[in-house]
Amino acid sequence: MAFPYSTAFPVPLYLAPMAGVSESPFRRLCRRFGADVVVTEFLSAEGIRRENPATIEKLRFGPDERPIGVQIFGADPAAMREAAAFVTDVFAPEFIDINFGCPVKKVVKRNGGSGCLKDLALVTDVIRAVIQGTHLPVTVKIRSGWNEQMRDPVSIALRCQDAGARVLTLHPRTRAQMYSGDARWEEIAAVASALDIPVIGNGDIKTAEDAVRMHRETGCAGVMIARGSFGQPWVFTQARALLEGQTMPSTPPVDERFAIASEHARMAQAYENDPRGAAIEFRKHLGWYVKGLPGSADIRRKLHLVESLSAVDDIFAEYLAAHARGDIARSEREPDEARAA
Repeated sequence: MAFPYSTAFPVPLYLAPMAGVSESPFRRLCRRFGADVVVTEFLSAEGIRRENPATIEKLRFGPDERPIGVQIFGADPAAMREAAAFVTDVFAPEFIDINFGCPVKKVVKRNGGSGCLKDLALVTDVIRAVIQGTHLPVTVKIRSGWNEQMRDPVSIALRCQDAGARVLTLHPRTRAQMYSGDARWEEIAAVASALDIPVIGNGDIKTAEDAVRMHRETGCAGVMIARGSFGQPWVFTQARALLEGQTMPSTPPVDERFAIASEHARMAQAYENDPRGAAIEFRKHLGWYVKGLPGSADIRRKLHLVESLSAVDDIFAEYLAAHARGDIARSEREPDEARAA
């Protein structure tokens, strides 16, 4: 079955919904670097239907982010239906995605996210309620189960399909695993084989080569990249080239990487209402952009102290000047990289 919304390529690349990361500026950047589809941070259905200002603020997106899905979570079918209706009427994304995968304690303690996987009847009720609230395609993101005893991704996925989900994304870990251990890609293959709807693979995509390998090994219809996009939005450009049988573009050199990071910072500053808060929130992105560079521990310490994004360019310029003088030894590596060598 084809995707229910337009994608530019037969194997679309998705930017995963990630709290505090996949905000509008990063989504826009990833779209520019080749992400075919982006999804918002996961948002509370209760917050949406009560029109909580902080929640509604995170629903904003621009035309350059389309196609985009809004991901919502909750365990109350009525609230999920109302939230879907509100998002549809006010924001009109391409699709509504239901989060059955988030493992975070504050979400699952109320049966939200992957907490719903303990009750597959609830999963069915939530999907059907959301479908009732919108004319848009409804998609779902799941894990392989609540724990090892309840691990059964094919059965969960079939329930979702039977309830009316149009696309399913699988992160093949249980909630109990959180992010430990390896994602079992063979479970993505099993689900893709069992379902009639498109299945998107997610989990342990760290490089462009990983994205291609997942598609080849699982037969998934699309690939969703999460942590592999941190500090390297160009991973989508690289993965697209490999999927199309082309030579993979090289990773940008340090000056170009800094230029991308600076542009991202300016986008974040323009998007947020609180400049200081925006700078503090953006520190994590800055840390990711410099990871692995010679002397990165020192520059990361400086970047993690910024309280104004205008200071970022000065720190980058200082590093580039020191690098050009040879003051930063190319042999320097991060401690974890040294241990891995």
